[in-house]
Amino acid sequence: MSHERSGFATVDLTPDQEEMLRAAIEFGRASLRQDAEMIHADADSVFDAEGWKKCAEFGLLRMPVPAEFGGLGLGLPEVLSVMEGLGYASSDQGLLFSLNAHLWTNTIPILTYGNEQQKTKYLPLLSNGEWIGANASTESDAGSDVFAMRTCAERHGDRYILNGVKTFVTNGPVANLIVTYATIDPALGATGITAFLVERDTPGISIGPADSKMGLRTSPLSEVIFENCEIGIEQRLGREGRGVQIFGCAMEWERGCILANCLGVMRRQLERVIRHAQSRKQFGKGIGKYQSVANRIVDMKLRLETCRPLIYQIGRLKQLGRSAELEAALAKLHVSECFVQSSLDAIQIFGGYGYMKEQSIERDLRDAVGSRLYSGTSEIQRNIIAKLLNL
Repeated sequence: MSHERSGFATVDLTPDQEEMLRAAIEFGRASLRQDAEMIHADADSVFDAEGWKKCAEFGLLRMPVPAEFGGLGLGLPEVLSVMEGLGYASSDQGLLFSLNAHLWTNTIPILTYGNEQQKTKYLPLLSNGEWIGANASTESDAGSDVFAMRTCAERHGDRYILNGVKTFVTNGPVANLIVTYATIDPALGATGITAFLVERDTPGISIGPADSKMGLRTSPLSEVIFENCEIGIEQRLGREGRGVQIFGCAMEWERGCILANCLGVMRRQLERVIRHAQSRKQFGKGIGKYQSVANRIVDMKLRLETCRPLIYQIGRLKQLGRSAELEAALAKLHVSECFVQSSLDAIQIFGGYGYMKEQSIERDLRDAVGSRLYSGTSEIQRNIIAKLLNL
């Protein structure tokens, strides 16, 4: 990779991947929301439906899907490079978060565990952006203990009746297809968890009002309620009791990939604070000449350069068909913590201006805080890592 041309150092991308990264930057700058527009979109929590369509036309949602189902059949490293480029070029991290949720917790589980009928029916719609996907797993009383869920699926012949309430469903207010999880028998514990594909217009499903949250405000979030929601056995994803495996697959992909766009944000932050430290003068010299400021910038650079290999390593492992459970948890933990700290440092370097909405850095921080919570908190990631280390 030519570091001089792209500016994205450390991780060696192939020429094709580097070209995709540059193309994503050009597309993001030309087609997605930038700072001025985001001030109002963020304040009003406006989902960019037009931006979603443009990303679909760009090919993002088709990238990991095989050509036979309407996709491009590209590898995960290519998707990660595009996500990083979009994070660098666009100010709408909420939209990118929604796109990630759609890909990793909806499209990928269907691609991996769906039968031919399900893949033929749903993957083209999800790949061309006509349909938006969501994942309904979390419940208010379960939280990170996802398999303590109370949503039940009662079987009657070739039909299931779903009852329960799911919380924190990303894309819930705009989703057409929801991958949801329910237990066929609470006494079975984790082995009773089963996955289902539920279309939005199915009788018995209702979507709660969009939740108001601290960051990622342009990514809609809501409850999904199932009240005697009847679906056919053809809507079951995988066999009964396989929900744990399906959910684990979705989380491995999501934890490993959902922060790729954050790499781009961190790169943009670094470039901005360097320019500011060079041009902003106090007491007769640029503030970057003061060690306390320079040290913060050095730390931001160090975080970026340690985060990127962790993310791209996951792409290489999945490309080889290998598990990346440990690597995904490590990346999720490290990148999220670094993203928050670098956002804090950027605000500190910009001073009072960094605290103002017009600079957009305060929004970076609000968006970053969520990264330590979604897809499993930092504490949960440490538990996963410790377990995989046989501790």
